[in-house]
Amino acid sequence: MRAVAGGLAATVVAVWAALVELLWLPLRIGGVPVPVSIPAALAANLLLVWITHRLTGSRVAAVLPALVWLVVVLPAGQRRPEGDLVLTGGWEGLAFLLFGVLGASVAVGRVLAMPRPVAPAGAPAPPDGAPAQGSGARR
Repeated sequence: MRAVAGGLAATVVAVWAALVELLWLPLRIGGVPVPVSIPAALAANLLLVWITHRLTGSRVAAVLPALVWLVVVLPAGQRRPEGDLVLTGGWEGLAFLLFGVLGASVAVGRVLAMPRPVAPAGAPAPPDGAPAQGSGARR
């Protein structure tokens, strides 16, 4: 239940973060681009994956924020029938995609590379004469 609730919360936050980052993308002050969304995408993707794994303990739930971020961001690079385009092909849009995907892939890689947790103390012991799991001993 904890993994489901954590995965759902992470999904909602990832959708919100992706939308806010996309809307920050064209931000300009005095005609000068202010690429706030680029470090925001990197930080949000790194943190959301890590926090989700930390809260739920599930690797599947931890990958959800990265996948949801991509599902929200990628369609923003396609023109709508009205001609609107949120994610442009300029340096800001490309850097946004690059650093967002980089943050997500590093975070997912770190989560998937973590060793699996050891069996709890109340878990049944292996039968007599059986080698311990991962001991390298053969039967």
